[in-house]
Amino acid sequence: QVPLVESGGGLVQAGASMTLACAASDHTFNNYIMGWFRQAPGKEREFLAAINWSSSSTRYAESVKGRFTASRDNAKNTAYLQMNSLKPEDTAVYYCAARRSPITFSTSPVGYDYWGPGTQVTVSS
Repeated sequence: QVPLVESGGGLVQAGASMTLACAASDHTFNNYIMGWFRQAPGKEREFLAAINWSSSSTRYAESVKGRFTASRDNAKNTAYLQMNSLKPEDTAVYYCAARRSPITFSTSPVGYDYWGPGTQVTVSS
């Protein structure tokens, strides 16, 4: 069973908004930090945002701070990434990930234990 599955990607025009969802397979993930990353062709996987189990704390990359918002609904075993004012350079495959530590954040992909398969986001100019 795939532990995490992203949805909500697609093609949008520059300036538009989009919300990605990450559905977890069970409530176990409610205790984990949930992170969001993206990877464009030929580039390394890039940290975007993370949110702790209680939604009381978040972290953002400087490149998306003020435009992207991470949230979660533990009753639905789902995390979200709200993306506003999208730019062509936001085009990438977007991944959600879960980190077993409930408190300590990580901005490195190696700090996460479970990954979704990714969803493509394409922003046209």
